[in-house]
Amino acid sequence: MHRPRILPALLLLLGLARPALAEAPPETLRIGVLAFGTLNWELATIQSEGLDQGRGVRLEPTPLASAEAGRIALQGGGVDMIVGDWIWVAQQRGQGADFSFAPYSTSHGALMVPAGSPIQGIADLKGKKLGIAGGGLDKNWLLLRALARQRDGLDLDRVVEKTFGAPPLLNQQLEQGRLDAVLNYWNPAAKLEAQGYRRVLDGHSLLKGLGVEVPVPALGYIFHERWAKAHPAPLDAFLKMATEAQRRLCESDAAWHKIVPLTQETDPKVQDALRRDYCAGRVVGFGPQEIQAAGEIYRRLGEVAGGASPAVGGTLPAGVFWTPPGP
Repeated sequence: MHRPRILPALLLLLGLARPALAEAPPETLRIGVLAFGTLNWELATIQSEGLDQGRGVRLEPTPLASAEAGRIALQGGGVDMIVGDWIWVAQQRGQGADFSFAPYSTSHGALMVPAGSPIQGIADLKGKKLGIAGGGLDKNWLLLRALARQRDGLDLDRVVEKTFGAPPLLNQQLEQGRLDAVLNYWNPAAKLEAQGYRRVLDGHSLLKGLGVEVPVPALGYIFHERWAKAHPAPLDAFLKMATEAQRRLCESDAAWHKIVPLTQETDPKVQDALRRDYCAGRVVGFGPQEIQAAGEIYRRLGEVAGGASPAVGGTLPAGVFWTPPGP
């Protein structure tokens, strides 16, 4: 006789439970961020535009002193994600690590010289002082060496006076006349170009010179594959937030002006150049064609890297590029 009361009571309990479920704490995503990195722009936009509201994830930026510090932090479990290049991911997977790469930008570095420099091409670098951002296994340096070997029969590693260093320091040394040219990341290169320095070539022209026509993303979000599989929801939420932040920075002047102070540039020409090149690097598509092209790039890099450790080149390891699990 009392059975009809069960249903209302059950509905009442479910109704009481719903707020508790809705108020479950968001998962934390720890992201390593370089002081001069453009990821800062997106994180600031996500916050200012409220793109993280209701996503179930809390972003926790961790300042990094250098790209190498970011790799160490990721390997040691200090952060869940960093921004870097897929070549490093391939190197690590070749050594048994489980890192994966989700595309972020197709922007590459550029070879920059003073406006009046006699350097017009790669062959003109012979005997010159060249600043190189990153290190001996930096992707732009390996690509430049590969093209110099193919086009001009030069071993740049032997015929130039190399200086490896941080991007801002290399720009400064070029401005002071201590270097003849710098091979720098895209954003420091954009700053130089806006100041009147000349772009000899960039990553896109390097790839085309090597016969690769597909715009393979140079930079991406890097994380452990096992972490991604264990936390698919926050990863997916972040990637969608970041894509929307990029869109707003490129299509909304109001959103862009909010992050201009993060560029640390007061010259409008430099600010415009940074926005132009940043937006030109937005990833509009990624699939089997790009992965195949990446495999060709990786093989070609191995031809100039020699016996570098960790090894570069050969067959691109499986799993370098992150593939979200199916429904």
